[in-house]
Amino acid sequence: MMHPMTLPSQRSTQSGQKVSTKARIVEVDDERAGQRIDNFLLASLKGVPKSRIYRMLRKGEVRVNKGRIKASYRLQSGDAVRIPPVRVAEPGTPVNPGQRVLKRIEAGIIAEEKGFLLLNKPSGIAVHGGSGLNYGVIEALRVLRPEAPYLELVHRLDRDTSGCLLIAKRRSVLRELHRLLREGEVDKRYLALVKGQWQGGERRVDAPLLKNTLRSGERVVVVSSEGKSAVSIFRPVTVFAHASLVEISLLTGRTHQIRVHAASIGHPVAGDEKYGDAEFDREMKKYGVRRLFLHARSLGFSLRELDEQTPIYRFTAPPGDELEAVLNSLPQ
Repeated sequence: MMHPMTLPSQRSTQSGQKVSTKARIVEVDDERAGQRIDNFLLASLKGVPKSRIYRMLRKGEVRVNKGRIKASYRLQSGDAVRIPPVRVAEPGTPVNPGQRVLKRIEAGIIAEEKGFLLLNKPSGIAVHGGSGLNYGVIEALRVLRPEAPYLELVHRLDRDTSGCLLIAKRRSVLRELHRLLREGEVDKRYLALVKGQWQGGERRVDAPLLKNTLRSGERVVVVSSEGKSAVSIFRPVTVFAHASLVEISLLTGRTHQIRVHAASIGHPVAGDEKYGDAEFDREMKKYGVRRLFLHARSLGFSLRELDEQTPIYRFTAPPGDELEAVLNSLPQ
């Protein structure tokens, strides 16, 4: 729970949004302690684009205990967070993902426990609203589960990536899963169709990744010695005439990690408009590739630290008829 110490005055706009005209100070309690400040702000300022959140942090508009902080700062109990005036969605404004999207999300729920649920996320749906989108998976789940007091993303998948997505139903579970992710104790495996015939067996790609923003405003990730450590393990599953199906294990969780690492070793992912190979993609369209061929296949983890009676969880999400049809049509 957040404790507002200074309530902001607000005025409404014709677009149905509210604009805070005064900064507010929010005190962090034990439930929010340990959360990164960027995730804290994303949860507190529903509807504010992610780019705006990070711009506020870069410019020092957000302060903790009256000091500037980085996006990676982890909150501590008792911290006083200054949130600047910002345009936010009108409280109570209904989010309407539409019945078709809600049915796809509902049908994609693979497992539901007391502390979390696991979704086989459809391709083409963002994990959360923002950047021109008024809803994503998390907003749709809150519509589907109006009685649920707490639903938060544990991690993220790119909009065009399908597969295993964890959502926490309790703050304690979210904190434990974040710890497991930080310490590499979550076994995450993906399937990708990549360009060319894979030579040899397992390959470890250890290449640091750096986020860049182009003049157009588009965000891209590049391999750079100045970037953050990123490690992926590629294993061949099936080698076709012009492409290969590979399984990838992530030892780190950087933005666009699989896509950039795959491209860096000459095996870009099929259907990747940002980092892929246009000629290869045109060839793959003949076999039905209409989207990024990247699927979060499985997740494995243990919550024994919270409850010794809990099992070691291992979930698998089927890739779906569209991707299976592609694999069945590719020549050997």
